[in-house]
Amino acid sequence: MSDTALHTPATLRSRSESVAKSLPPLLADAQHLAATILLGEHGRKRAGAGDEFWQYRPAEAGDAYRSIDWRRSARADSHFVRQTEWQAAQSVMIGVDDAASMTFTGHSSRPSKLRRAQTLAMALGILAIRGGERVGLTHLADPPRGGEAQLIRMAAALMDSHEPGDYGAPKPRILPVGSRAMFFSDFLGDPGTIETVLGQAADRDVKGALVQILDPHEELFPFDGRTVFESMSGAIRFETLKAKGLKEAYLERLAMRKARLKDITRRTGWRYLCHHTDQPAEPALLWLYQMLDRTS
Repeated sequence: MSDTALHTPATLRSRSESVAKSLPPLLADAQHLAATILLGEHGRKRAGAGDEFWQYRPAEAGDAYRSIDWRRSARADSHFVRQTEWQAAQSVMIGVDDAASMTFTGHSSRPSKLRRAQTLAMALGILAIRGGERVGLTHLADPPRGGEAQLIRMAAALMDSHEPGDYGAPKPRILPVGSRAMFFSDFLGDPGTIETVLGQAADRDVKGALVQILDPHEELFPFDGRTVFESMSGAIRFETLKAKGLKEAYLERLAMRKARLKDITRRTGWRYLCHHTDQPAEPALLWLYQMLDRTS
């Protein structure tokens, strides 16, 4: 199909209608999930450069003499330091693998790996923006932005893009120096790609987390007897009469993959989380939100 055909009014209208149908549920799910993380009035408060008063804390060895608040200290038997609130917005970059393998779900009662990744990504974006941060998607050339309009743009981009092939990996087009990044994937493709990306990120002082999302079937390997294994794109197909005999080798390779991801994150100052689609999303979101502070 030619580029002209891809951009006819009928084609654009069809794509817009398709995105519009999926966009509200994704945003609704993400907003509901984000609402489970209780935020204070000023979002992610912490000490740092700024003008707004945050809190007093007891003075410690090494504190500068001029940092002591003598008026507050006069009302107690010890010295106190006045802390202001950190106000400099940072950039949070989010990458979601949307290759074919991410569309897998082992049961109709569970979301696909992709839908869980999209929901977690959007919920994290909501929390970050409401906390005063700038947020962007790694596969877009657009710079990270704040504001509710950015959430609409992100949701539309997540629903409208699909990477060809069975397995994907983060290929960030933009990672601002000193930013924070979160990558969502099953990481079942070539681990060398993510190793390269995290190495380059470390050179730019970018830290963050890898979130490996797996379906329980991929962890348990509940297959026996004659089984046909086929990749989500149909490009890979394998048939066996003794599926159970493959279980031990499969689980060993999966454990090796997890160990390698953990090693990559350890060496680059990142964090690693494995999340399963049959588990509630709230603990994973809370972990991610806390990671933004720990990697700061």
